Amino acid sequence: MNILLIGGSGNLMNQLIIKLKKEGHRVHLLTGEQHAANTYEKVFERYEFTYDNGNLSEIFQSVSPDVTLFLGAYDTNFSWRHSERESVRFIAGLMNILVAYSMINKGKFIFLSSEELYQGNFEQDIWEEEPPCARGFRGTALEQAENICSNFRENWNLNILVLRLDHLYSIPKDREELDGICGEMCRKAMESGCIHADPDTVLSLLYVSDAVEFIYQVAAARRTKHFLYHLSSSQPVSELELAGMIGKNMDSVVEIVLEPKPAKSRRVLSNQRFLEEFGVSVCHTAEDGVDKIVSGMMKNKAVFLTGEEETPSVWKRIWRRVGWFVKASVPFVENMICFIPFFMLNNRTVGSDYFARLDFYLFYVLLFAIVYGQHQAIFSAVLAVCGYLFRQMYTRSGFEVMLDYTTYVWMAQLFILGLVVGYMRDQIRSIRMESEEVQKNLKRQLRDIKDINNSNVRVKDVLERQVIDQKDSIGKLYSITSTLDQYMTEEVLFYAVEILSKILRSPDVAIYTVYNSDYARMFSASSDVARQLGNSIRYPDMGELYEALRQRKVYVNRQLDERYPLMANAIYENDEMKMIVMVWGIPWERMTLGQANLLVVISYLIQNAVLRAGRYMEALEQQRYVEDTHILEPGAFTTLVEAYQKAKKKNLTECTLLQIQADPSECERAGEVLLKNLRQTDYLGTMEDGRLYVLLANTVRKEAEIVISRFDAAGFKSIVVEGIEG
Repeated sequence: MNILLIGGSGNLMNQLIIKLKKEGHRVHLLTGEQHAANTYEKVFERYEFTYDNGNLSEIFQSVSPDVTLFLGAYDTNFSWRHSERESVRFIAGLMNILVAYSMINKGKFIFLSSEELYQGNFEQDIWEEEPPCARGFRGTALEQAENICSNFRENWNLNILVLRLDHLYSIPKDREELDGICGEMCRKAMESGCIHADPDTVLSLLYVSDAVEFIYQVAAARRTKHFLYHLSSSQPVSELELAGMIGKNMDSVVEIVLEPKPAKSRRVLSNQRFLEEFGVSVCHTAEDGVDKIVSGMMKNKAVFLTGEEETPSVWKRIWRRVGWFVKASVPFVENMICFIPFFMLNNRTVGSDYFARLDFYLFYVLLFAIVYGQHQAIFSAVLAVCGYLFRQMYTRSGFEVMLDYTTYVWMAQLFILGLVVGYMRDQIRSIRMESEEVQKNLKRQLRDIKDINNSNVRVKDVLERQVIDQKDSIGKLYSITSTLDQYMTEEVLFYAVEILSKILRSPDVAIYTVYNSDYARMFSASSDVARQLGNSIRYPDMGELYEALRQRKVYVNRQLDERYPLMANAIYENDEMKMIVMVWGIPWERMTLGQANLLVVISYLIQNAVLRAGRYMEALEQQRYVEDTHILEPGAFTTLVEAYQKAKKKNLTECTLLQIQADPSECERAGEVLLKNLRQTDYLGTMEDGRLYVLLANTVRKEAEIVISRFDAAGFKSIVVEGIEG
């Protein structure tokens, strides 16, 4: 593939180049600076242009990249010392690059972002769906850059991906590369002998080689399922633990000073989406990376303490320039030295009765072919031919030796044998290296499988305990909730509260029914505490509780706000909120994620029965009326009153039954007048005696007096009736 890398020099850029070249891809580089003085790994083609240059589109057309990778947050061309100015230059540069990329519309474009988009405390690992909450110019610029990439992807139909790297770190070469928390802590330890750390600041570290492997997996994939991926180790470590790792690897005693910050800070990106799609996990733990950083910085203390690179000696400077040549020439020098004893042995065996048929040159070529491979086999064969010709010219002229066909036969067998053995040796070595890489990968997968298995074992043990305890087991929950099917449809909503109270082990549970987008009316409650919000609530005004329910999440009152219940969940039907379950009286230690999930499970189990009952009760109102009226027939109304009275005896609801003092012949006219003074949750119907009755739901006798006065004003007397004969 043709791959275009965009960004300044640095450890990440150089390792990306090495990885891509190793995998056999053709790498092109856009440096982002007009006169790049920094060192890069060798690439196929290098373009020294700034991001605001008008020729970027020509560069894209010339390269025709299959993958374009912009370092973005890790581009060293942006120093961010003057963040307000750099943010403008950063956004402008990205826009120019994306416009140039859109002109060819070929391959995928990858933008590297960072965890700086999130600030604050996150109890759980941060998923890709979590909206950014950046602070500062750099974080805001990165958030804006991601939005620009998203707009280009959607509106221009481009294959653009965003990768967020979580606290990337590497071994710094000088003081300028100390941009990570590990390097800064190590520098402070070397300067003052102490490290200030906050135990409540938790983060996740990603080593640069792991990040390069993750990025390559995304770049090499033919298709990706998502626009955004988090690249993280997802291994939380606190500042205090990190300081302990650094102090452990220092060659001197380091004092760790606790320095708590005003607010907790936990920022750990979740790599679950990437892991599920690509199946690649980290190879370097935080301890491994810290060990490498500390050892690397300790070797060059002066560089990191003073910021000035120590001047190398003359011999070191010479070695830097010619060292590669010396290393490459060692096998050839060794080859020539070993040629001397073989040359002497061959001369001694000429004319010998016992050793004349031994070909020491052949042994010599085979030796270097087996040890070093094809290149040294060819070189040793050339030396052997030179030695052979030199020895033959002791007794014959060079012309006679060149005319002897046996000379060419001997040379041919020498080269053929050396090349074949050298080729086999190179192939075996290549296969062995590939096998070692496969073995490392399999060991890493085996380690991951063991971790998954340990997690599964813990889950299995928990489920076994649940089955044994029979308190929160699925079978127990289903057996309890299935008892709703034994009740009449008019009673389901009342006894759902009773079941919730039993399973959640809370005496205070309430169910509110939603009648419109603004108000919810209490239908049933298990105690006076559960009724403290009142019979009617305007739930959009309830702040965090409403936001959680709107997002179909369980609301957990971790702040113990007295205005709201401790837990709440909404029951939906066809994306429309139908009911709200509220729970009080839960001990603090049980306000956990497991308890919230339990509430969700119970809500799903009772959802069908509750919604079926609700729909049936709506049918009672709409289909079983006295003809051409809004008055329920005696059968439907009597069943409804009985259900309310049974629930009232169990303290699950409050209700009041009113008898209208009107002649049975005036029921229709009275119904039309009285319905104007009733709520949506109240019911109007007749009984076997032919009289008109009103059922006031969730209304005590004192509150019913207000309704009675309204009826009096409308010209109809009414009295409170204790109930009907069951």
